[in-house]
Amino acid sequence: MANIDVDQLTASLRGLEPADDADLAGALDAVVEACVDLFGVTGAGLMVADEQDSLRYAAATDGPGRVLEEVQTETGQGPCVDTFVHGRPVETTDLATEQRWPASRQVLVEHDVYSVLGVPVRLGGVTVGSLDVYRDRPHEWDDSERSALVGYSGALETTLRSLLAARRSDELARQLQYALDYRVVIERAVGYLMAARRTDAVTAFDLLRRTARNRRRKVADVARDLLDSGSLP
Repeated sequence: MANIDVDQLTASLRGLEPADDADLAGALDAVVEACVDLFGVTGAGLMVADEQDSLRYAAATDGPGRVLEEVQTETGQGPCVDTFVHGRPVETTDLATEQRWPASRQVLVEHDVYSVLGVPVRLGGVTVGSLDVYRDRPHEWDDSERSALVGYSGALETTLRSLLAARRSDELARQLQYALDYRVVIERAVGYLMAARRTDAVTAFDLLRRTARNRRRKVADVARDLLDSGSLP
């Protein structure tokens, strides 16, 4: 059982709100850096959805943490993608023996990323990204770690709201606003594809994104067309 220091976690959650709007990027870095000591992990990272509903790097504690995020952006496969799509924690004990995510796992193992726990990050009840922690060796994640990381990701909403209000980081602010505005219609389209094609959420999500990319359109526009017409372009 992991020894999660409840007092330390509570104090850290209270300190997530940035004191200075001009340093919100630094606040996000501090959020992921704090994960290392709080959860006793090797590294951590934060990803936020862009206008194509692809998760993009926002912050990471180290090189392997950034690789963990960038590989999943490139392949569309990994625990952070799955937690974003399903809206619940997703984990792996050992990527070296993992059968999921074949396009991602080997590269991650080569960078000493073995066990990963990802949880959704929400803003106004809408899933806008994922927070992940990893270890450089196999590890069995327990309930205390899952619950604590979910609570920590929930406190991120304060920082993200400040980011939107300050508009100091235009690119990230646009990503967050887009996710808030269009995530619901995208999720409805994913659900429609799941029912129509009898497939799982990740496969339906990837099909929607690939269609938008091939048509050089935004995912939300393709999702609307699908819901209106009953078929993909």
